[in-house]
This record gives sequence, structure tokens and C-alpha cells, in this order.
Amino acid sequence: MSSPHTAPRQSQPLAIRNLSTHYGRIQALHGVDLSVDPGEIVTLIGANGAGKSTLLMTICGNPRASSGDIRFNGEDITHLPTHQIIGRGIALVPEGRRIFARMSVLENLQMGATSAKDAHGDISSIFARFPILRERRHQRGGTLSGGEQQMLAIGRALMGHPRLLLLDEPSLGLAPMLMQQIFAVIREINQQEGIAILLVEQNAYHALKLAKRGFVLANGRIVTSGSREELLASQAIREAYLEGV
Repeated sequence: MSSPHTAPRQSQPLAIRNLSTHYGRIQALHGVDLSVDPGEIVTLIGANGAGKSTLLMTICGNPRASSGDIRFNGEDITHLPTHQIIGRGIALVPEGRRIFARMSVLENLQMGATSAKDAHGDISSIFARFPILRERRHQRGGTLSGGEQQMLAIGRALMGHPRLLLLDEPSLGLAPMLMQQIFAVIREINQQEGIAILLVEQNAYHALKLAKRGFVLANGRIVTSGSREELLASQAIREAYLEGV
């Protein structure tokens, strides 16, 4: 496994160096170094309150980094406004889905489109990937099941043609069968579209099985990182995050 302070390479789609973030006077992230290689799935695991969601949101510019830098395909995006970061090709599927409950499935997807001209073809692609959304296309988002809402949230993010997809707790609140379905979709998106993915996931075992590499965050600090095989074999990781596996 790697040291917590292994520096990312500039050629990587996502390269974070010495990143710190504050909420007022409270420091949430402390000198985080993290990277995602081209077409790679990387997972970030840690206990509740470790700072995982804060890291994803900081990548998107809200909250702002207090220090350090975030590079996307070699460009420093640390101080760009959120809409410009999204425009560069980063999409966040936040914890809790946050779909528009009163809008239809179709309207939710249209909200994610970067171009009205291309929206029809993009929506057709999303429906091909998620057939249940085609069936529910005129149904309000708030009436969908948890799994269907997660599919809608992922579909809306894909409407922007991201090169990096940030997923925050995609299996939260889902039954085991639906959780497996969502993980299969994530793998399919990565393999078929070549989209790099940074995955925050409560189920550390399934997240590590899905990812190529992982980082462990504790109290706002990266405490270790390594390949999927290294982290799954680590006794300390198994005791802390893989109990019962």
C-alpha cells in the first residue's frame, strides 16, 4: 500500500495535491492527495463524518478549497466557479439523489442536458441503458422507487457527457438486489463509455471489488491507499471497514 502523501501525476484526469477545506473555523480536509487515472474506477472509503462527501463537493467548487490544488486533465480548476467545473466534464451524483421530485423523469433528464439540440438522442441513450426510466418517463421523480431515483440521478449526470463521474453513496438505502444492479450499471458505464469514476460508498467491500484502487479517509486525512487487492487483504482495513465479510 502507498504512503498517504504519494503525489499524483499531472497527466491524470484528476490530480489532487495537499488539499484542505474549511467550514468556517472547522477544518474538514487536511492535506489530501488523491488521483484518478484515465478510465479508472477509484473508491474512497471511510467512516461517517470522515470527509468523503466534502471532498467530492470541494472538487466541484462548493465549498472552496482553503489550500492545495485540484487539476483536471492538467488544468488547475481549484478556483473555478462550479458551472465552469461542470462544463469541463465533471459530474456529481450527490448523496440522496437530489432529483427534482415534482418534475417528470423526462424533465429531470432534460435538466442535465448541455445542449437542447442533442438532448433527444442523449435521452434515448439513457433510456436504452435504463429501460425502466423509459416506462416511467412521464412519472414524477418523487414517485419513483429508491433504485429508480438513483438510476435517474446517474442518467441525469450522464446527460452532460462527463469525463469524470463523482458518485456519492449510490447504494444508500437500497435493497441488496437493487444495490447489485446499481453497481453493475457503474461498471458498465466505466467499461463501455471509458468514463473515469471516483466512488464514495458505504459498502466498502463492494466498492473495493468494483474499483481498481482505493483511498482510506479518516478525520479528513488520507491514511492509506492501495490497489483493490492490497486493501482487501489488509487486516487493518478488514477490521475497520469489512466486518462480517
